[in-house]
Amino acid sequence: MWLGLCWVFLRRRKRLSVVVDDLGRDERELLCGFLRSSLGVDVVLSGGKVFVDSGRLSLDELKVLVNKFVYHKNLNRKYWVAVDGNIVRVSRFGKAKKREKRREEGTRPQTITHGW
Repeated sequence: MWLGLCWVFLRRRKRLSVVVDDLGRDERELLCGFLRSSLGVDVVLSGGKVFVDSGRLSLDELKVLVNKFVYHKNLNRKYWVAVDGNIVRVSRFGKAKKREKRREEGTRPQTITHGW
C-alpha cells in the first residue's frame, strides 16, 4: 500500500522538448500558443526550447504537430522538422553552395569566321 502511494506522488509527467533555436522570437511564441491550443496541456518557452508536459503524447505525434505549424505558417521553405534522439528539432535549411566555373588560362572561346 505504501509503495503504491509513493508511486503516485513520485510519478512525473513526461516532459517533451522542442529545440527552436533557429526560429525567430515571434514564431516561437506562436508555436507555443499553437501547441497549447491543440494539445490543451502546459507548454513552456525557455530560451531556445519549448517544453511540453504530457503523459499521453508521443515524440512522433509532437513532431507531426510542429510540422503542421511550420506548414500552416508557410515556413516550410526555410525550416524543417526532425526527431533527434529524445527531442524534436526545428532546423533552418542551409544555403546551397554554387560551384564556380573555372576557365583554363590561355584558352579562348572558339569563333567561326564567315565568308559572306
